Amino acid sequence: MRIQKSIFIQIKFMQLKKTRILWTDDEIDSLHAHIIFLEEKGFDVVTANNGTDAIEMVKSDFFDIIFLDENMPGLSGLQTLNEIKALNPNVPVVMITKSEEEDIMEEAIGSKMADYLIKPVNPKQILHSIKKNVDQRRLVTERTNTAYRTEFSKIGMQISDKLSFDEWVDIYKKLVFWELELSSSEDSAMDEVLKMQKAEANNSFAKYIRNNYQSWFGKNPVGRPLLSPDIFKKKVIPQVDSGNKVFVLVIDNLRYDQYRVLATVLNNYYRVEEEDLYCSILPTATMYARNSMFAGLMPSEIERLFPQFWEDDDNEGHKNRFEHELLQTQLARLGKNYKLFFEKIGGIRGSRTLTDYIGNILQNDLSVMVFNFVDMISHARTEMDMIKELASDESAYRSLTLSWFNHSSLLDLLKLLAENKVTVVLTTDHGTIRVDNALKVIGDRETNTNLRYKLGRNLNYNSKSIYDIKTPATIYLPSRNVSTSYIFAANTDFFAYPNNYNHFAQYYRNTYQHGGISLEEMIIPVVTMTPK
Repeated sequence: MRIQKSIFIQIKFMQLKKTRILWTDDEIDSLHAHIIFLEEKGFDVVTANNGTDAIEMVKSDFFDIIFLDENMPGLSGLQTLNEIKALNPNVPVVMITKSEEEDIMEEAIGSKMADYLIKPVNPKQILHSIKKNVDQRRLVTERTNTAYRTEFSKIGMQISDKLSFDEWVDIYKKLVFWELELSSSEDSAMDEVLKMQKAEANNSFAKYIRNNYQSWFGKNPVGRPLLSPDIFKKKVIPQVDSGNKVFVLVIDNLRYDQYRVLATVLNNYYRVEEEDLYCSILPTATMYARNSMFAGLMPSEIERLFPQFWEDDDNEGHKNRFEHELLQTQLARLGKNYKLFFEKIGGIRGSRTLTDYIGNILQNDLSVMVFNFVDMISHARTEMDMIKELASDESAYRSLTLSWFNHSSLLDLLKLLAENKVTVVLTTDHGTIRVDNALKVIGDRETNTNLRYKLGRNLNYNSKSIYDIKTPATIYLPSRNVSTSYIFAANTDFFAYPNNYNHFAQYYRNTYQHGGISLEEMIIPVVTMTPK
């Protein structure tokens, strides 16, 4: 009760707290009517008639916004502005002046003022400036929350396991849109509502996959979407055949929401010609989905046709050693004799010299670069407390991805490619999801270690939410022996062995994993961009 009462008091205090305004003008007495107007609107207005007094007030008191006359005796408005910004760089300062000289305006803007008004000002101009600089975030939050509440019921009515894949893409796009919109909101309550709606959507999507996935691989596939082995044939090769120099950028582990934040940067240099979401095959793991993409084949077909390029190994690094060779086999099978450049960037050291590759890219018809840095972030978040802190939630995880991209030489390379009129196809092999619910599973010593899917003999588990495949050949997955089966975790579940169960359940809870069934892991971007 005490905690609830304390929260109630804090909320009431926040609701009752008035916006505090400092208005500094050497003719402040002539502005009495303006001040009365603001006070009647509920603002707390403090006045000063010179820059020195204003600075002293800022030293000892807090103000939400400051109005400052540019032409005052003693300290000028610009001098006062600089002193105030040194004391409190975040407070919005609105300059009011009689002058419309361009050099004064430029100096004020360079001093990081929030707004610029020309005398004589009327009360409505002042009110508009307050709302723009103080209330904007609150107003945006209120409008965003209201809009999502309206959309919430519409999305809820759409969610069903009877949807087509295209309809699931539409729902996922809407969920990501609102996730990005609400991430800038000050009201975390709506974040929780969205989180629950995403969980409901993922639960229904998992049912959809269990009911439909196998039908995509029969002789007469039903409702089959664009899948991992289709990407080069459907999205890349037509671009090369059209005479474009094409650069394929595969960012491992890139979710659609992460792509959306990267797009805010890429849109400065590229025009999006086609933005699609395709379906990663199961397991949504690098060794399966990415090999399938480069080979243009399903995993069991790779194992059968190119056994030298398929290693029956639980180490993902070994599983993907032959991506270049697999791509060459696909191009040869399709009768394409392109000049091909292929490079895999697996660490930070390599990323520092990405611009060195520009010559190779311009000399070839098709260039492909695999970039593992986002995948490294998700793994590091599991193992390093500092990264856990930096990527504490979904919004922070996106922010960390964007920060890396903004300061990476990958962005420098993409700028160079834009200058040289190279078409870019940006995609990924699978996404990732933050897990929080451990499920017990028992397997023999040959069972793999991935947390979102297992393959082995005599797998023992007890959950209705698990998708199990007793005959891997039906979905074109290789078998280690005749009794091999696969199981896939859905929603935010992950697998843990009974031995030391509590330790591993706690260790991996709230980490980002992939391999299973979720909107985030399976519905992923493939985007064709041309330079502006």
